[in-house]
Amino acid sequence: MAKTTKEGEIFGAHMRELRLARGLTQPQLAERCESNVPFISNVERGVMLPGLAMLLRLADALECNVSELVRVLDRAPAGVKSRRN
Repeated sequence: MAKTTKEGEIFGAHMRELRLARGLTQPQLAERCESNVPFISNVERGVMLPGLAMLLRLADALECNVSELVRVLDRAPAGVKSRRN
């Protein structure tokens, strides 16, 4: 069984939410970002994290900014309030 990471699980769940909000299936997203279904599945399950080039393609395929795609991984330094709230 493949090992997941906390960051991978957080990112994958967010990417899945974005995909579903846009009414896309995994095969449709894979086609749009020139990837494959196993890769999309692995990312959504937190097994893999995409590299920079793939993040750019995923953002294009999901019709969002890269910042929207990765915002769930933002960490505020200790003692600094998050700008999200």
